[in-house]
Amino acid sequence: MKARALVAWNVRRIRVERGVPQDQLAYDAGIDRSYMSGLERQQANPTIDLLDRIAETLDVHLSELFIRPPKGATAPKSFVKKPN
Repeated sequence: MKARALVAWNVRRIRVERGVPQDQLAYDAGIDRSYMSGLERQQANPTIDLLDRIAETLDVHLSELFIRPPKGATAPKSFVKKPN
């Protein structure tokens, strides 16, 4: 798996595990929601400074964004807000 795919996989995985909507993560990290969407779809090529901000916002070490998924792992599901 290439670096861009690893980052996309792990940002989405961590975000979904923590129950954070994509638009909220983007806002908290100070980036545009459409850019965050592109990052998770492997269309954006983020700088190391941006990855550092995202990791800090998710409260993980930067290296967490480069962890290889286990063999046969399925892609993280989308986080869907549940109505109140």
